[in-house]
Parts: sequence; structure tokens; C-alpha cells
Amino acid sequence: MCEVLSNLLNKWEFEVNVCENFEKIIECFLKCEPDVVLMDISLPVCDGFYWCKKIRQISKTPIIFVSSRDSDMEIVMAMNNGGDDFIQKPFNSEVLIAKLQAIIRRTYEYKNEEAKVLKCDDLLLNLDNATLLYNEKSLELTKNEMLLLKTLMENKGKGVSRSKLMKKLWDDDIYVNENTLTVNINRLRNRLEKFEIKDLIVTQKGIGYIIL
Repeated sequence: MCEVLSNLLNKWEFEVNVCENFEKIIECFLKCEPDVVLMDISLPVCDGFYWCKKIRQISKTPIIFVSSRDSDMEIVMAMNNGGDDFIQKPFNSEVLIAKLQAIIRRTYEYKNEEAKVLKCDDLLLNLDNATLLYNEKSLELTKNEMLLLKTLMENKGKGVSRSKLMKKLWDDDIYVNENTLTVNINRLRNRLEKFEIKDLIVTQKGIGYIIL
């Protein structure tokens, strides 16, 4: 079925990437950065519901289930786990292509929409739910932790002054003691280290902080 779908999509001039390692679907997703994911329910290792939920934790990329399963419960589960549409096998090729084109049109109509996920090497920061993803593990962040990481990730490779960070966190830094920022930075560093992320935030003496 995978080959049939690939041939069909290539015929319609879609660029197709097939994930062949079913233990590393998230890594494949991050590497390919697809516009749409076609997902079967019956997969080796973990089912499509599991991987759909994992992808949805880090991305709003549309996911269409293509499956021979057709019970109402399974269709509901597909939608509840983050799926956007469900196409039953065997499918009509023209219907599948029409649905694919429609979901791409709806999703990417506003190309200038602000990014909701920031990426820094293997680190993903979901701004919608303040969650950090690393090595398929997720870490829920506080508001201040998310704002600190967001600002530093947006300025990767460039130093961010303490004053700028304080304004991001507290709007007006006039009445905020600088030690408060230090406490927040250290708390974030400790949480990241427990999450197996070490030396991410580097101190620039006399300037502020940087993610290299």
C-alpha cells in the first residue's frame, strides 16, 4: 500500500518521503518536515494512534489516516488523537488527492502566520502549550521558563542582555531586582539538566545569556 500511495502522489507531483524505521517516526518527521502526514493505524512497534499523538505534541502538521479499519470507534480515536481526516482503504484515488489538496490549501493559506514551534538543534519548544520536547520526552514549562527559552532560542548565536530578558518576563524591569532573573535562569538550567540537556544556556559576562 505504501508503494501504491507513493506512486500515486509522485504522479501528482507531490514530493514523498517514506518512513522505513518504525521505531524512529518522530526523528523521520523532524528530518523531513512534511506539509502533510499520511498515517496508517496498523503499524509495527506502535500503532498510528500513538504516533499521531506524539506528532501532535510538537506540531500542527495535518495528519490524514489511511486505513482499512472502518469502525466508528477507530475513526473517533483517530480524530481524538490529533488526526485531521480519515480515508478508508480501498480508496478512490481522486478522492484522496482532492482531500489532500484541500487540507494543504486550508492549512497553508496564511503563510505568514507566526510560528508556534521553535526549533534549536534537537530541541523543540511548543509555544501553544509551553512544552519542551527532547529525545521524544516532553517537559512542561512555567510561563517564565517558556519566555526565557523563547527569547534565547529566537536569538540563537546572539547574546541577549539581562535587561531585555527582564523586560520580556516582567514588562517593566525598573522595580525588579536583577537577582530575580538569576534565580529564574538557574532554576531553568536545573530543570534542563534533569531533562538531560546540559550547558544549553551560557552566561556572557557583562552582557547576559546566549544559546550557542
